[in-house]
Amino acid sequence: MKYTINGSNLQFVNIQMDSGEVINSRSGAMVFMSGNVSMDTKMEGGFMSGLKRSVSGASMFLVKYRSTGGNGVVALAGNAPGKILDVDLSKGSWICQSSSYLGGEESVKVDLAFQKKLGAGLFGGEGFILQKLSGSGYGFIHACGDLNIIDLKPGETYKVSTSNAVAWEESVKYDIASAGSVKTSIFGGEGFFVTTLTGPGKIVIQSLTLDDLAMAIYPFLPSTGN
Repeated sequence: MKYTINGSNLQFVNIQMDSGEVINSRSGAMVFMSGNVSMDTKMEGGFMSGLKRSVSGASMFLVKYRSTGGNGVVALAGNAPGKILDVDLSKGSWICQSSSYLGGEESVKVDLAFQKKLGAGLFGGEGFILQKLSGSGYGFIHACGDLNIIDLKPGETYKVSTSNAVAWEESVKYDIASAGSVKTSIFGGEGFFVTTLTGPGKIVIQSLTLDDLAMAIYPFLPSTGN
């Protein structure tokens, strides 16, 4: 599999497949494909695996694309302005926001991941349920806004506004911390808690969440009756 990620803030990934090669995606991710590519749906891993994918924000049925009679092309895209990131899972698993998974090689496994700490699940902005990408080969994740990738050293900690942590390598520790004093929490605009990510490992932070985008657009939407 070869691929290129094209575009600026409305990106899609063009995947070039060898004859007979198969890639997967979540439902609704395909933008276009060449005429020699066939598309099918499968509950990969059986009912329980499909159910866990569905709970994590991915689709219960994965869409499978197979190139026949020569090389083929499939393009995948997200459903909001943002970026696509490729992650090499042969180097280790990644924990991601729910609904982040876009697609990837057939060897990529999409599973459910739970927050291990009650406080992080309640106040960390990501909720209790996350996605875990594992296996081998490349997977693609999508998130709203621009993405900042930081490689944390062992013991190095970043404090991130809740909900802006898109993904991190499984070696990274995820927790929450107080945003500061009561005055800072009330008037600082970040709430009472921030997410803490402690290395070693890479983390991905987004500039804009989908909720923030929706709130920015909402005042400009026509009201009922207008």
